[in-house]
Amino acid sequence: MEWSDIRLFLAIAREGTLGAAARSLGLTQPTMGRRLKALELAIGHALFQRTADGFVLTGEGQIAYAHAVRMESEAIALQREISGSEAALSGSMRISCSDWFGIHVLGTILAGFALRHPGVTVELLTDARLLNLSRREADLVFRIRPFEETEVVSRKLMHIPYDLYVAAGAADPVAGGSGCGIVTMDEAFGDMPDAIWLRERYPQAKVAFRSNNRDVQAKLCASGVGMAVLPRPLGDGDIRLRRIELDESPPGRDTWLGYHRDLRRLGRLRALIDAVLSGTTAFRN
Repeated sequence: MEWSDIRLFLAIAREGTLGAAARSLGLTQPTMGRRLKALELAIGHALFQRTADGFVLTGEGQIAYAHAVRMESEAIALQREISGSEAALSGSMRISCSDWFGIHVLGTILAGFALRHPGVTVELLTDARLLNLSRREADLVFRIRPFEETEVVSRKLMHIPYDLYVAAGAADPVAGGSGCGIVTMDEAFGDMPDAIWLRERYPQAKVAFRSNNRDVQAKLCASGVGMAVLPRPLGDGDIRLRRIELDESPPGRDTWLGYHRDLRRLGRLRALIDAVLSGTTAFRN
């Protein structure tokens, strides 16, 4: 076994294709394929199943991956300890979260992390899909549903309050919502607690606009199209919006973070989680 091929193996497992892995390492696709074949021959097992959607780890590949991640983590720890510098952290991190959370909560945190750790490349995916941590679709995931997978390490990050907003110069909505417009989630997400609350609180209001994008909802609300229920980190930070004082606020949502247990000793992941925990203190108090 060539130790340098472990790095190639990790890149293929994380990227899912030879082409993407080759680009991430600055190599050619034929070189990646040749060295993967040599690694599989040396180990005596196929590490990937070749599918139409890309490379998927086999059972043996899953075992190899767990060890390879630990090897990578130890190599990074060695570099970091010898150099005595946080700047020694290197590699890539793929994060998944909702669009508004990425902009209004993580944006500033990730900017500070990037300046502090220039050797780490962060890729932020704002995706409504529940990306699979086991398949390496993401390294760190933030979502509003708890993680149930046994191989995922997770924790509740914060509770996010939601509130009702109108345009800064608009009047308060009347009881029942008669004559008012509402900006709400699209029908695919119509069962979300805040969307249900809005319908029940203002049954006579007309749906003026639907979107699964919270920033789009905020912009339409600020333009006077209708009232909208928004996360407070988004709504309170927009001077074009005014929060309505209510006797009963809309239901908030919990946000959870999760990562695969095989990454728990990865230096750059620990540093990133520490940055997120520190950066969200104000939201969590």
